[in-house]
Amino acid sequence: MFIQGNFMKNILLVALSLTLFFSIEIEAIEDKGLSNEPSKNFIASLQQNQWIHGSQDCKTNKDPAIEVFQYDESSYVLRQNKCLSYEAPFIYVLIGDEKILVVDTGATENADEFPLYKTIQSLNHKHPTQGQKSEREILVIHSHSHSDHYGADSQFTGQENVTVVAANSLAINEFFDFKEWPNQQTKLELGGRSITIIPTPGHQEEAISIYDTQTKWLLTGDTFYPGYIYVKDWNDYKNSISRLVSFTNNHKVSAILGAHIEMTNRAGEYYEVGTIFQPEESSLLLMPIDLVTLNEKLDQTDEPVKISLDGLIVEPLGALPKLISNIVRWFI
Repeated sequence: MFIQGNFMKNILLVALSLTLFFSIEIEAIEDKGLSNEPSKNFIASLQQNQWIHGSQDCKTNKDPAIEVFQYDESSYVLRQNKCLSYEAPFIYVLIGDEKILVVDTGATENADEFPLYKTIQSLNHKHPTQGQKSEREILVIHSHSHSDHYGADSQFTGQENVTVVAANSLAINEFFDFKEWPNQQTKLELGGRSITIIPTPGHQEEAISIYDTQTKWLLTGDTFYPGYIYVKDWNDYKNSISRLVSFTNNHKVSAILGAHIEMTNRAGEYYEVGTIFQPEESSLLLMPIDLVTLNEKLDQTDEPVKISLDGLIVEPLGALPKLISNIVRWFI
């Protein structure tokens, strides 16, 4: 019995040692950002980041034209200075082995005021390519076709090794090869990094959302963000939000990130359109539960109606703005 007791003790000690060893190794991997799951520290840093948010007097503003936030080794969030555009849109940059994906190009065309192409190139050059390719292709797509999301397209158009997918239905359907819009998803491969494109019309006809397998981000443009969301086609919007809920039910989503912040850090309060100074902004980050809450509210409505939640507000677009939107879209 004495020998057997010692043997069992030794077995238990070995098992305990192995458990401790593997726990330490897993923690080390996660700390280095090498785990397949996004680190909680990464998510917290994104959630708590205080973005550049304009000035009461833009003549005294010293912030850069573009804020660059590095999330992990190859994922970036950019924000345009509110003193350049009160919209202050967010731009997402996802770097693969073969391609660098740019989601939206902001609200300003002038490269001297808003050097977006130069900024993207600098990020590209920070990450040497692997294998035989000497340089990544830059691929520019858009969350939708409102002008504050394609302003700097001209900085990319005509540049070597750059593809710009124009913000209109013809270009989108041709590039992504949609056969059953909006019920068909499609894929982009960046080289070791897969992207899913999900049609989400409603706020605007060509709106899409983007899912990144590396960060587990769901990028929703103006379809779903902490702000005042105007909806052009109510039924399309309801279907799109339902589609996104179904997607999040079947995929790991670490964060839902839109294209603006318009809410304050107080529940249900927002900044008026045109505000150039937002010192008490809410977080950019929303979560799948927020999407579920909105979907439940939408399901309860038979007719278009304003929906106010703590983190966002949704309202149907009026007749005149719809008409203006249609005229602008025709020219695009």
